Amino acid sequence: MDELTEIYKRIEYLRNNGVKMKEIADRIDMAPSVLSALYSSVLPAYIDLLRTRTPDEALDDSLALVNNVSKKRLLNNIASIKLLLQEMEPEQQSEAESGNSFIKLLGKEMKESVRDVFNYSGIYLSYSLSSSTDSLKIEPYMICASENSEYVKVGVINAYKSMHWGSGIISNHQNSYLMFNERDLPQFALVTIYLQLPHYEFPNMLKGLYLCLDYNHNPIARRIVMVKQSDSIDMNEFLKMEGRLVPKAELTPELEAYYNYTCQEGDYIKTCTVPSPKLDETDLEREKKLLMI
Repeated sequence: MDELTEIYKRIEYLRNNGVKMKEIADRIDMAPSVLSALYSSVLPAYIDLLRTRTPDEALDDSLALVNNVSKKRLLNNIASIKLLLQEMEPEQQSEAESGNSFIKLLGKEMKESVRDVFNYSGIYLSYSLSSSTDSLKIEPYMICASENSEYVKVGVINAYKSMHWGSGIISNHQNSYLMFNERDLPQFALVTIYLQLPHYEFPNMLKGLYLCLDYNHNPIARRIVMVKQSDSIDMNEFLKMEGRLVPKAELTPELEAYYNYTCQEGDYIKTCTVPSPKLDETDLEREKKLLMI
């Protein structure tokens, strides 16, 4: 494995196990701002670019995303950085002492995401495929910091006039996760919207995958596009909006572009439960036939 990739994975391991970025920066004698740029922007882009470019080209293109990381200094110190990171270990705690480490990580990421939410705050209209009909589903979303700035707050008014509130995580300036419960309490049905964040500030459009349950509680994944309508996070303005379903026959030319992107064959993945006394290969074949109906 290439050394820069190993360095990124090691930093990720240390962070996920509770080591602070400042501690890592002090250990490798690097300014925290430089380490943050390296970890959040340069290395993720470098790893992604390796699929289509040589290592040197990938590094040059990824370094162009920031202005505080020196290529010469990075390459001159790459061996020592790798060694120091390998020697660094998180403090070991028992599960009883530490609690659920994954839940703690979610809480930590939610708090840290608040500092980046200003880049995406506002009111959006989302476009995706309806689960029940061949229609374009349009739903308002609001993304903002919570009242106490403790987490990223996400609200949605669905196509059936129900409102749901949840939370978001902005990770590495490349990915975001919006999560909320789609059912009335006490039922729990997690909806996760995975968004690919563009490499520039204040984007007017976000796109990704919408992961949820259909009306029979079977998992479904589909494309989603979110188009910003306003930078406002005024609650009254948001509450005046409505979600709706637009049948294919009623699409305007503007809406047709969103329909063609989100509602075509292959733009969603769905499974269903096939009643069977046993589960084997023949049931998989039956399921695929049912999904084609």
